[in-house]
Amino acid sequence: MDQQKEKKVKITVIVPCYNEEAALHYFYEEMQKVMGIMQDVEFELLFVNDGSGDRTLKVIKELAEKDACVSYISFSRNFGKEAAIFAGLEHSDGDLTAIMDADLQDPPSLLPEMYRAIVEEGYDSVATRRVNRKGEPKIRSFFARRFYRLMNRISKADIVDGARDFRLMNRAFVDALLKMGEYNRFSKGLFGWVGFETKWLEFKNVERVAGETKWSFWKLLLYSVDGIVAFSTMPLSLSAVFGILMCLASAIAIVFIIVRQILYGGSAFGWPSMVCIVIFLGGIQLFCIGILGSYLAKTYLEVKKRPIYICKETNKDNVQ
Repeated sequence: MDQQKEKKVKITVIVPCYNEEAALHYFYEEMQKVMGIMQDVEFELLFVNDGSGDRTLKVIKELAEKDACVSYISFSRNFGKEAAIFAGLEHSDGDLTAIMDADLQDPPSLLPEMYRAIVEEGYDSVATRRVNRKGEPKIRSFFARRFYRLMNRISKADIVDGARDFRLMNRAFVDALLKMGEYNRFSKGLFGWVGFETKWLEFKNVERVAGETKWSFWKLLLYSVDGIVAFSTMPLSLSAVFGILMCLASAIAIVFIIVRQILYGGSAFGWPSMVCIVIFLGGIQLFCIGILGSYLAKTYLEVKKRPIYICKETNKDNVQ
């Protein structure tokens, strides 16, 4: 009597999409090549439409109609890439889960090697990092490198320079990420914070196959601030240090003025200098209040317990 065929390992590939209609067919074709190579693996392509304003959802539905391995979740509006990643993780039912961008800056050709590292070498996760930033504006590259260096100095999260969201994870790794249901998410920090054994694969930067990047310098700056606030309390400590130093400087200045007044007389005047000092101290105070406000704002968003995303439509059975 024939034994039941051994169940295939299933990989769910999460693909966050925001206005990616131009890139989706290219991505699907590249994934078809990979699936042809990895025939011993069952694939699910889980597209998460993050409130796109173009034909992204229509293209995804067309792919789903002709290929049963394509599923999708469509948000009621744009909630951001972090929400799209979380939604994908929450509804991934694969033995392994991958996160990839649709623009092919995350090469699908790396998946076989990533799969072997987990199945044969025993890693819990395989992550990727760019070894160069060819094609990226120099000022953006400069600040990106400074950000990674700063984050590793002031936080306990292990964030590798050039790290991409592109990674393959086992079930234990995904479950650990889902236990952190925080509203303000910074996935690069969360990946490092949960630990586990991770193998890093390096690759040269690949430019977008189609469309335009959705990450402006300003958006990346705000995203980096979110990461710092989410994984470090160092700015709070720095604001306290600023306050102490300014108090000491003020005390020294007062003693100096008193002594000079006693010795020489008429030295306590000078309204312009006084105004400059007041404005300077006021700026320091506002800066520190701003830091406190950032942490308070994040706390405010967390305690309201709003959903990270709202699903408008889907073809997956397990999505509420």
